[in-house]
Amino acid sequence: MNIFRRPDYQSEATQFIDQLKTAKPTLEAEQRQGRALLWDKSVDRNAVKAYNQARVAQKPYVYQTDAK
Repeated sequence: MNIFRRPDYQSEATQFIDQLKTAKPTLEAEQRQGRALLWDKSVDRNAVKAYNQARVAQKPYVYQTDAK
């Protein structure tokens, strides 16, 4: 017996997540689909470069008009 061994502890959040995964086995696959829909995108570097080159410099005082 190891004197430094702590009893197996699981927080309430961990227990809840384990119960949720047991009740709905497809949960992780659905999460991956949602992530792929919103975040996992390939970046077109040429389009980003063209976008950055097409930007117009902003004036120092945006709300000031030239009419006097």
